[in-house]
Amino acid sequence: MCGRYTNTAAPEELNERFGVPMLGEQGTRRFNIAPTEQVLAIVAPEGKPEARMLRWGLIPHWAKDMRVGNRMINARVETVATSNAFGPLIAKGSRRALQIADGYYEWLKAERRGEPSQPFLFRVDGGAPFAFAALWTSARVEGRHVESVVLLTCDASPNRVAAAVHERMPVILGDREAQLAWLDGRLDAHDALTLCGALPEQRLSASPANPAVNKAGVEGPELIVAPE
Repeated sequence: MCGRYTNTAAPEELNERFGVPMLGEQGTRRFNIAPTEQVLAIVAPEGKPEARMLRWGLIPHWAKDMRVGNRMINARVETVATSNAFGPLIAKGSRRALQIADGYYEWLKAERRGEPSQPFLFRVDGGAPFAFAALWTSARVEGRHVESVVLLTCDASPNRVAAAVHERMPVILGDREAQLAWLDGRLDAHDALTLCGALPEQRLSASPANPAVNKAGVEGPELIVAPE
């Protein structure tokens, strides 16, 4: 499960990191990205990677209303290929996406019943930008054209840093080679899924975050550090 994440980098850093011109400030310098918001992603509908803003929460072409997307923020790698909503997308490089981030939040359940869960911020390589493996599509819903995205999750048990907080973790593509391969139309669903293992634990760090991140819409660098 991944329900909140960060993309705090400036567009110039992302331009250099991913080799794709970003959309100015759109989607950047964010400390509390939540489902249903517009998020920064890289897609390759014509084979050439480009940046777009997509609604987080996939809305399939057959959806009757936008509420469907509220339940489709994550897709499990174990079942994504056989899903009616996700299977047709993962089979095509043109429908695979890189959802840009530089951290994600997960909540550790309290040992005592009734006490609040503690949010943790997970970072890759000390805070460098990376990409979640994601899928995207377009649809016409409620009279308007919508482009939306869903990120993939995997079993966290191979990564002890992630597994100490939650049993699931997002699929993180931390290297340029894996990112380009994910968007490559020559890879079928099976080959694309071989890229979707848990990130090595040596590359992941976790630290307590501010419980204020629990509320969508709250922003600021103070969210990524637990209050004293």
